[in-house]
Amino acid sequence: GTLNLLILRTLELEPRHGVAIADRIAAITRGTFVARPGSLFPALHRLEQEGAIVGAWTVQDGRRLKTYRLTPAGRRQLAAGRRDWERVVEAMRLVLETE
Repeated sequence: GTLNLLILRTLELEPRHGVAIADRIAAITRGTFVARPGSLFPALHRLEQEGAIVGAWTVQDGRRLKTYRLTPAGRRQLAAGRRDWERVVEAMRLVLETE
């Protein structure tokens, strides 16, 4: 759940390849979330199979990279994920702040 949401949000900004996605997640969360290859690439494959993202092979600096972009279905999934996350955050706030 959380990793998918992080990936979708990262790709909402611009298309990226796997390592760039991981780097962006680590940078923006100041290292709180680290997307390791063993988690990241299976998540990318699942999201691609679900139609939330689409990947295309490119060549950059002589290396073949699969660059992913968000699809309309991915944008809907991201919107739903944001709503779910906001409910979880509010529920946790209530639990932590209620005497």
